Formats: sequence, structure tokens, C-alpha cells
Amino acid sequence: MIIIKTLEQIEGIRKSSKLAALTLEYLSKIIKAGVSTEKLNELGHKFIVDHHSIPAPLNYSGFPKSICTSINNVVCHGIPSVDEILKEGDIINIDVTTILNGYYGDVSASFPVGKISKEAQNLINITKKCLNDSIKCLKPGKLLNDCVGKIIEPIAKKNNYSIVRELGGHGVGISFHEDPFVYHFDTSQEKVVLKEGMIFTIEPMVNASPNSKITLDRNDGWTIRTLDGSNSAQFEHTVLITKNGSEILTTL
Repeated sequence: MIIIKTLEQIEGIRKSSKLAALTLEYLSKIIKAGVSTEKLNELGHKFIVDHHSIPAPLNYSGFPKSICTSINNVVCHGIPSVDEILKEGDIINIDVTTILNGYYGDVSASFPVGKISKEAQNLINITKKCLNDSIKCLKPGKLLNDCVGKIIEPIAKKNNYSIVRELGGHGVGISFHEDPFVYHFDTSQEKVVLKEGMIFTIEPMVNASPNSKITLDRNDGWTIRTLDGSNSAQFEHTVLITKNGSEILTTL
């Protein structure tokens, strides 16, 4: 069931979302070759806690860390580690979700580590465009998939990329994951009509090959990678449907 948020809930989710965005901005300034993903996790955890909030991923269904750090061919849910050291030319997605006064805010972005290849930079740019163009379409009365999957998938395909189909966005705010499931590809399954007060994430995962499949790391049960080793990028915002359009909650 999709929850239409009250004004009080919206304000609480807005505050949590701002904190998530602030955390992501803080961590983005620490990214450089030689830094471990565990260091990012430690600093992210401290920043969130110091702001009287809780890192939502920590112990969520057994996830052991406070943020997700996904490098190069890792699509999502990468687990920070002292043994995982950033290298010049890597790309990394950092995913942050905060719980502030019981409300959730969820955001992620992909960043370059030092100087990266033109191909990697293009993947980042196109993935960000997928998200931004989708958000521009959002408006009450429209179908969710008309503004998300039907916009995102063609952009990816035009650039010879592929969309991860097994994972998607989700309702958020009162809980970490709520209805609706947000498909990032064109599907007739989804008939969700956008209504004022809905809050959900859009978070396209774009792989740098036309037919890239994904695989789950059986050793940790979380890390998802591209099967062919191609790079993957992701950008995510928490968005609110307003009376005349939408508001990005996870922006500064």
C-alpha cells in the first residue's frame, strides 16, 4: 500500500533527507586514491550520529556497515572494508540513508577517484542525466513508469548501456523500503498514478555494456556486481510529489 504522507511526515522526511544529502557531500570531499572504504564508513557513521541521527543500513537485515560503497563493477550494496583501497581512475558510488526522529532520507551518487577515463566519466554523466530527466517529468496524474522507466531506459540504450532490471527505487520515509517499487525500465506491469504526498526514490543503476547481467557475491550475500566486469554507476534522490510537480528532498 502506498502511503500518502501528511504535512508533518513530509517535514520530518525532508529534514532527514537534507541530512543524508549533507552526509554525502561531506564524504565526497574525502574521496581520493589511498583512502579505504572503511574509512569512509567510519567518517560517515560519525557524521550521522553527531547529527543526532541513525545510519539506516547498519544491521538492516544483517548489513554490517553504515553506508554502502560500490566501486567500478559493483552495482550496489558494496560493503566497506579496510582492505578496499581507492585507486586513481576508480569510480565509486556512496549510498547514504539516515533515520532522523524516526524519518528516513535516502540518497546516493557516483564519484570519480582522481582522473578517470572518458568512458567512465561518460557513464557517470549519462546516469546522472537519467535521474534528472526522470525527475523533471514527475507530476500528479501521470503514471510513474511514464516518468521513470520510459525516460531512463531509452537514454541508457542510446548510449549502448543497459539498465539493471532486478533492482529499483522504492517508497521511503516512514520505513526504509515502502511501496511502490520503482522500475527503471519500461514495463506494462506498473500502473501507479502519481499523487500529491507520495515520496519515493529514483535510483537508476546503469551498466557500461549493452547487455550486462548482474551477480550476487555468495561470500557476503550483499555485493552485487556486473557479470561481465563492466563498470556500473548510480545516482539516487528521494523525491516528493507536490501539487504541481515534484520536490527533490535530498538536495542542499
